[in-house]
Amino acid sequence: MTTLAALAPLLRLWSRFVAALEALQPAAQLGARLYVAQVFFMSGLTKIHDWDTTLALFADEYQVPLLPPPVAAVMGTAGELVLPVLLLLGLGGRFAALGLSVVNAVAVLSLGEIAPAALQQHVFWGSLLLALVLWGPGKWSLDSLLAPRLAA
Repeated sequence: MTTLAALAPLLRLWSRFVAALEALQPAAQLGARLYVAQVFFMSGLTKIHDWDTTLALFADEYQVPLLPPPVAAVMGTAGELVLPVLLLLGLGGRFAALGLSVVNAVAVLSLGEIAPAALQQHVFWGSLLLALVLWGPGKWSLDSLLAPRLAA
């Protein structure tokens, strides 16, 4: 018996395991989209709920480079309210994930000194967003539903 023949049952088992993992990818992508969209959308709602405080934070706390604080406040809040909806629906999913990645990076850079736990959250959100940028929003998305129609 050759070594390859002896490994055949293990390779078949591994192949089934990989197929099961691949079958879970749409659910994992949807879960990542739901989680990240909720985090950013809730942040945007908080900002719009008390706009005077938001403007004060952008003027005093957040040091967004190159933008005046009121412009940064509007852009950041708009991004946190619009992009999560697109991400959740999987409509322009990669665009939405990339846009939220920018919002996430600007948030980390503009805070200056950031607590380790808060930084860890931003890194986690960033890793989920990076995965969505690289692999897309998945089969359970409007992008996937609309792609065949747009290609025709």
